[in-house]
Amino acid sequence: MSALTGIKRPVEIEMAEFEKYFSRTMHSDIPLLNIILNYILRRKGKQMRPLLVFLTARLNGEIAESTYIAATCIELLHTASLVHDDVVDDAHERRGSLSINALWNSKIAVLLGDYLLSSGMHICVEKSRYDMLEIISEAVKSMSEGELLQLQKARKLNIKEEDYYKIIISKTAALLSACTACGARSVTEDTETIQVMKDFGENIGIAFQIRDDILDYEGTGLTGKAVGNDIKEKKITLPLIHALEQAENSKRRHILNIVKSKKKSRSEINEVISFVTDYGGLDYSELKMNQYRDKALAILDSYSESEVKESLREFVHYTTSRKK
Repeated sequence: MSALTGIKRPVEIEMAEFEKYFSRTMHSDIPLLNIILNYILRRKGKQMRPLLVFLTARLNGEIAESTYIAATCIELLHTASLVHDDVVDDAHERRGSLSINALWNSKIAVLLGDYLLSSGMHICVEKSRYDMLEIISEAVKSMSEGELLQLQKARKLNIKEEDYYKIIISKTAALLSACTACGARSVTEDTETIQVMKDFGENIGIAFQIRDDILDYEGTGLTGKAVGNDIKEKKITLPLIHALEQAENSKRRHILNIVKSKKKSRSEINEVISFVTDYGGLDYSELKMNQYRDKALAILDSYSESEVKESLREFVHYTTSRKK
C-alpha cells in the first residue's frame, strides 16, 4: 500500500466520486480536443492537490458540492500549468509519458493549457463561486509572475536565497495554498480559518519544492527527470545557491561557468553535484525544508485529534520524505 493510499482513507469515498466529477469536465465536442483530454485523463498523476482540498475541507467542516468544484478547478489549473511548463522547458516527457507538445506540437499545447485554465474559471462562474475564483485567479497570477522572475534571474544566474523563495512561493506554494484555502472556503466563511489554511498550504508548498530540488541532486532515478536536470537547464536552486555562498571565489566562478555553458558533459554535471554535496548544499536545504514542514505541522496542532488531522500530518511528512 502506498503512503498516499493510507492518507486518502478519511476521504476515499469523496476522492472516488471526484474522479467521476472531474472526468465529466474533461470532455469536448471537438474531436481533436477530446482525444487530447482523454490522453491526459489516462495518465493522471497522484492527485495530491485535490486530496489536499478534500482533507482541508473535512478538517474544517462537512464536504459539500462546493468542495468538488474547488478540487476540480484546482486540478484543471494544475494540469494547465504542467502543459504550459512543458512548452516553456521544451520537455518531451511528463510522468514517463510523452508530453502534449511532443505528441502534437507547442501551439496545440499552449491552446490546451489555456482551455484547461479557462474551463476551471468557467466552472467557478457557472456555479457562482466567485470567492473561489478570486483565490484561484490570484494563484494563476502569482504562478505566472514566479515563472517570469525565474526566467529573468536565470539569464544572469544571479539568484540569491531570497530570490529563490520568492520564486517558489509564487510558483509551487501559490497553488498548494490555493488548495488549502479553497478547501476551507468550501465549508466555511470564516476568514481567519481560511487564512490559517492558506498559510498551512504555503508552508507545505515551500517544503515540497525544496524536496523536489534536493531530489535533483540525490539521483534516485524515480523523479521522472534525469539527475542533474536542473543544472542542465541552468536552474539555480537552494542546494546550489547555498554551496556557492560557501565556496571561495575561484571555485564559485568555475562552477558557475559550468552551469552557464550550453553544452554540459555528464562529468561536468557530476562535478556540480559533488560540489553541492561537499559544500553542504543538501544538508542546508534539508534543514530549511524541515523548518517549513514544522511550521505546517504547528498549524495542525491547533486542531483536535482526528483521523483527518492525522492524514494531513502524514501528508506533510510525505511531501518532505518522498523519493519522487
